[in-house]
Amino acid sequence: MGWDKPTLEWNVLITGASSGIGAAIARRFASCGCTVIINYRNSHEKAEQVANDCNRLGGTAILLACDISVAEQVEQMYNTLTAMHRLPDVIVNNAGISHFGLLTDTDESDWDRIFSTNVKSSFLLAKQFTPHMVNQKYGRMINISSVWGISGASCEVAYAASKGALNAFTKSLARELAPSEITVNAVAPGMVDTEMNARLTDDEYQQLVNDIPAGRTATPDEIAALVYFLATPESAYINGQIISPNGAWLT
Repeated sequence: MGWDKPTLEWNVLITGASSGIGAAIARRFASCGCTVIINYRNSHEKAEQVANDCNRLGGTAILLACDISVAEQVEQMYNTLTAMHRLPDVIVNNAGISHFGLLTDTDESDWDRIFSTNVKSSFLLAKQFTPHMVNQKYGRMINISSVWGISGASCEVAYAASKGALNAFTKSLARELAPSEITVNAVAPGMVDTEMNARLTDDEYQQLVNDIPAGRTATPDEIAALVYFLATPESAYINGQIISPNGAWLT
């Protein structure tokens, strides 16, 4: 609880921050004056727009294109941020991809791609950046999981399995890093109004909403608010938790 670095001096690395939940998280931290490191892989124009939003909100935006499932690129990201004196105090592992279909129709390449993006990337970032957090005796790693990683999901076996693995990674790493005053938590949202749900027809979407006691999906800003709280010193005793904001859909 001895951390006294002002919020506006925080360096926050957010993966997959060019749209959706990641973009909302970037804007939330930027509104508090943080330096926001916006990671993306291909969507430069979208990432640039998020960066402009962050600068306008009072933060400082840094754009970093990097495939975080590739160790050499993660190492290069580390070297770049070291040279800029911007090693992250907070890491939000938000980058993720989904796959919808029967298990029998899921190719091995699909399975490997999903686990590489959704799980391996978090391992690579933790391995590269947590030594810095250990040295400064403060750090926050927040992994964006999914309610399906808790309950499982028919026709999304690979995605659900990857998020379940991310949850186990979260709990295990939290135990390992807790003595160094670093917390590792996962946010596992239910339905959120993002492009990831674009595959749903209007009828399918409404049927899902009808099953949610809150009667609506979450907004990306609501998820971002929870992520922000988990980054603060006040959240220090919340560690190794899988927190699922889902409107009482699945409890």
